[in-house]
Amino acid sequence: MTLTPVRPAPETWPGLDAVPAGLHTTVSAHVARKLFLAAVRRLPVTVDLDGEVHGLGGPSMTVHRPDEFFARLGRDKLIGFGEGYLTGAWDSDELAGFLTVLAADVADLVPRSLQTLRGLVVARPPRLHRNSKRRTRDNIAHHYDLSNDLFSLFLDPSLSYSSALFEGNPSGDLHAAQLRKIDRLLDETHVGPGTRVLEIGTGWGELAIRAAARGATVHSVTLSTEQQALARQRIEAAGFSDRVHVELADYRDVAGEYDAVLSVEMIEAVGHEYWPTYFRTIDRVLAPGGRVGIQAILMPHDRMLATRRTYTWINKYIFPGGFLPSAQVIDEVNEQHTSLRVTNRLAFGADYAETLQRWDTAFLAAADRVKQLGFDETFLRMWHFYLEYSRAGFASGYLDVQQLTLTRET
Repeated sequence: MTLTPVRPAPETWPGLDAVPAGLHTTVSAHVARKLFLAAVRRLPVTVDLDGEVHGLGGPSMTVHRPDEFFARLGRDKLIGFGEGYLTGAWDSDELAGFLTVLAADVADLVPRSLQTLRGLVVARPPRLHRNSKRRTRDNIAHHYDLSNDLFSLFLDPSLSYSSALFEGNPSGDLHAAQLRKIDRLLDETHVGPGTRVLEIGTGWGELAIRAAARGATVHSVTLSTEQQALARQRIEAAGFSDRVHVELADYRDVAGEYDAVLSVEMIEAVGHEYWPTYFRTIDRVLAPGGRVGIQAILMPHDRMLATRRTYTWINKYIFPGGFLPSAQVIDEVNEQHTSLRVTNRLAFGADYAETLQRWDTAFLAAADRVKQLGFDETFLRMWHFYLEYSRAGFASGYLDVQQLTLTRET
């Protein structure tokens, strides 16, 4: 694998070097302290703050620098909460457990009476994060072009960066569970000898390889130059270069006709403004009698509506322009804009919690090697927080992941 350059620390973490200050920050920090304490005092957590313990008992959090923590929380809300972890203003030896409690109560962390003011206080996503054809490639590169070597440190040998399917056996082998996830999608879309497959979002090539091994021809599109390079190497090593073409292209530009269209956890990077375009593109290229297999991370519909114009910690540090759909909105978009309908769905959110725990354990075990790639301590804390934050979403049941099969309405 080719070592790729990483951003130097001073430019990587703008806004973390100085604690927010000023009159507005003083007032907002005071309000944030009151709201934070009111929330944790009724939750099954243990919060150590200024020598006092708050909460009903449970996963613990220690606030080391209260002034900084509440200044960040007051000014930047949940972004500031995450940034406080990056700087070490607070910590937790039970990070996933603590975040899981918060995720389970996320709709009520702020009193309902104050939630009507949400539009006045939360930050809006920057226009440059909008997933237009001009901007999408930069948004994708921010995450997926970090370093192939980095991802190889914590993923299984298939380099699958999406939920595995354990089928009721959470202690099972991760690699086998990842292949099971792929094979189920291929089965659902009837991929076999002679099948013309379009894959939207290549990853590192495992799905394309397994489809080609069944006798299919695959056109796979990606906007990640790093993923394209390694996927091509893996496909060539597997002996399927004659059956698989990996193109650096936007999904909106795909032409041709395909018997099966597959897309694994790529819809999350589309952006809610472009969901109709995404599904219309699939509808346009799907051959008569064809089938669509999509694996998607989903959030509750009411929370999706409430947060779709909110700039989040995940947007700022991990996935610029990313946003999760709900199961309901996928149905609605297809009913309004395409001839496609969801005809089968498999939900396995608990499997994603297990997958993320496996990734985080492997990532932490490889911390020294991560540093050797050029990443700093702040990146280590950021990535650990990202993986545990995501795990909490699934462990609490707030998030789900589903495999959706879509066919044309008859």
